[in-house]
Amino acid sequence: MRESCQIIAGLLDSLHELIKPGVNTLDLDAYAEEYIRSRGGTPSFKGYQIPGLNPFPGSICASVNSAIVHGIPSRKVVLKEGDIIGIDVGVVKEGYHGDAARSYRVGEISSAAENLMQITETSLYLGIAAAIPGNRVGDISHAIGSFIGKNGYYVADNLTGHGIGRSLHEEPQIPNSGKPGRGPRLAAGMTLAIEPMVNIGTNRVTEKGWEFCVADNSLSAHFEHTILVTDTKPEILTAL
Repeated sequence: MRESCQIIAGLLDSLHELIKPGVNTLDLDAYAEEYIRSRGGTPSFKGYQIPGLNPFPGSICASVNSAIVHGIPSRKVVLKEGDIIGIDVGVVKEGYHGDAARSYRVGEISSAAENLMQITETSLYLGIAAAIPGNRVGDISHAIGSFIGKNGYYVADNLTGHGIGRSLHEEPQIPNSGKPGRGPRLAAGMTLAIEPMVNIGTNRVTEKGWEFCVADNSLSAHFEHTILVTDTKPEILTAL
C-alpha cells in the first residue's frame, strides 16, 4: 500500500505544473496513466464498474468547478483562468490500493474559491488527526463536518470516505459529518481513505451518470488522503 500510495503522491505533486488555462482533462488523464504505469502501478479507476453505468473510462476523476467528484476526463473540458479542478486518483500495485485527491487552482482564482479550498483541506487534516486507536469513525466525521459547518460551508450529501486495502472501497464508510463516539471503533493497522467534499452554496447533490455536481452550480472542492491508523498518530500514506 505504501508503494501504491507513493505513486499517487508523486503524481498529484507533478500535476501542479500541468494544470493551467488551455489544458483539457483528457490530456491530464493520459499523463496520469503513463505516470502510474511507468512506476509499476495500475490505475484503480479505469474500468471500475457499478451497476447501471458503463465502466469508468478514465485513470483519474477530473471534476471542474461545480462538479464534486467522478468527472470523466474529456477533450471537450478545457480549463480556463479562474477554474478549480479536483483530481482524484487510485492506484493498485501488487494487489493493494491507494486513493487520494487534491483540488487545484487554474491560474488566478477568486477569493471565494481560495477560501473554499483552504477550508476543505484543513477539514481533511482535522479528520485525519481524529483517526487514533480507541476513537470511532464518528469522531473523524464530527471533526470534519463541525469545522465545515462553523465556517459556513456544506458537506456534500451522501458522499463519503471509505476503508481501503485489497479492494479500492472497503468498510467502514466514513461520512464527512456525524456525531462523535458513534460508528466502528478505530484500531491500529486500519487503512482509511478520508475525503471531505465541500460545497459553497448547498449540501444538495445532483447525479449525471458517473458525475456528482452541486445542485445550485456553486463551487465544490475535494481533498483526500489514504492513512494508516497506528498506535500513535496517523501515518499519511499518500504524502511524499
